[in-house]
Amino acid sequence: MSNKMKETELKRLERRIGYKFNNFALLKQALTHRSALGAHNERLEFLGDSILSFVISTDLYLRFPKVNEGDLSRMRATLVCGKMLAEIGREFELGDSLILGPGELKSGGFRRDSIIADGVESIIGAVFLDSDINSVDRLVLAWFNSRLTTIEPGIGQKDPKTRLQEHLQSRKQGLPLYEVLEIRGEAHNQRFTMSCIIDGIEAVQGQGTSRRKAEQIAAEKMLVALLGNKV
Repeated sequence: MSNKMKETELKRLERRIGYKFNNFALLKQALTHRSALGAHNERLEFLGDSILSFVISTDLYLRFPKVNEGDLSRMRATLVCGKMLAEIGREFELGDSLILGPGELKSGGFRRDSIIADGVESIIGAVFLDSDINSVDRLVLAWFNSRLTTIEPGIGQKDPKTRLQEHLQSRKQGLPLYEVLEIRGEAHNQRFTMSCIIDGIEAVQGQGTSRRKAEQIAAEKMLVALLGNKV
């Protein structure tokens, strides 16, 4: 969409996400990719990532009182992974509302999972700043309700790094190597680019607000490269 976002377009998005902002500037910033001019959403994404993890962790802890830490962590990883966040973003038609630079617009960035997922986290951060933790808690749980009511502990909740490692071990291949390609930003607001390397296969990259998150995204991409639609 045009970078000159109209108030009516913001209001339509508010209805889709289920929250009315007091400060429209926060919503607009949450939708602004770093490729566009002006204040972008990376700091809000950093904040939203932490809040999302807290909200989902708390709900899983209360929902599954007898489940161990390992299974809780795997369920959380399934729920907050980039693929899941992109699905939620598409339910809001978020891609149509993103503010992108000319290059990202031309390359179809509004359809890219990573950009949509980052936008969802940025909106979470913006809602928190616009309201309070109770409001954002209710909103996030509403977004994730159908997924939270159907998720169960078990082998299906293994994170991408674990699944990639087990796939390679089952074929007697060497383990993947993860390398830091770039760290941008100040210590409190860093963005990591990690490479996942396997002998004989083209390396893939993942980006995230932590090293672990970037590694998981890279591992997910490598699984797609190896298995395609079977992931």
